[in-house]
Amino acid sequence: MSLQQRIIKELKVLPVINVEQEIRKSINFLKEYAKKYTFVKGFVLGISGGQDSTLVGKLAQMAVNEINTEAGEAKYSFWAVRLPYGVQFDEQDCQDALEFIKPTHVYTVNIKEAVDASVRALAAANVELSDFAKGNEKARERMKVQFSIAAMNGGVVLGTDHAAEAITGFYTKFGDGGADLMPIYRLNKRQGKQILAHLKCPEHLYMKVPTADLEEDRPSLPDETALNVTYEQIDDYLEGKVIPEAAQQVLEGHYLRSQHKRHMPITIFDDFWK
Repeated sequence: MSLQQRIIKELKVLPVINVEQEIRKSINFLKEYAKKYTFVKGFVLGISGGQDSTLVGKLAQMAVNEINTEAGEAKYSFWAVRLPYGVQFDEQDCQDALEFIKPTHVYTVNIKEAVDASVRALAAANVELSDFAKGNEKARERMKVQFSIAAMNGGVVLGTDHAAEAITGFYTKFGDGGADLMPIYRLNKRQGKQILAHLKCPEHLYMKVPTADLEEDRPSLPDETALNVTYEQIDDYLEGKVIPEAAQQVLEGHYLRSQHKRHMPITIFDDFWK
């Protein structure tokens, strides 16, 4: 088995999807989890205004609407959370995403004060964070806030990780990678677009240039620039297609270096280092 075949098998990517079936898979996954665990009263997710959180947010609200209809009461909720650091440059996209999702509840928590306080506290201990490390601080603060909101509402935190992120490790460990449930794990970027188009999402939300927007020295840095490989190439690779050798080497390098992100904390019983 080639490395490409092993990655595709590990990440459960299909070369072609049936859009309606994939929507149903994600919704049923969320509903079944909520029904199984009686402490669950709904789902929490940070909404960034990008493709991935818009998709997961919409699927979560659809699941909540269905399960409430079946129960005959408004038993479950979806809490959408806006988590800007100061003023977000694409705030209108965030508002457009919320209008598309129509969440049960919306929280807005500005993380700037908390992140800046953490940076100052570390500096006082002679630990000066780089701009990149501060970006990870932002991602972890956002996840911390979501877990706090979930704790106070009986919710579980959703993540937006998908195959095109998982293969590259393009997320913050214990930040946006630290959620309870990953409803779109298995889909690549292209397939997420197909689902949003089917759900009649405003096109500008899933056709915009993807960016993590965590670094202040490089604001709005496109993911593809940071990764040195395009999402088209990543998606083709995950669908079993041949991509340029240079792109394949970059992509497989990302995968091998980020193995630790796709693994729970390592114990003495793991053979992770072999």
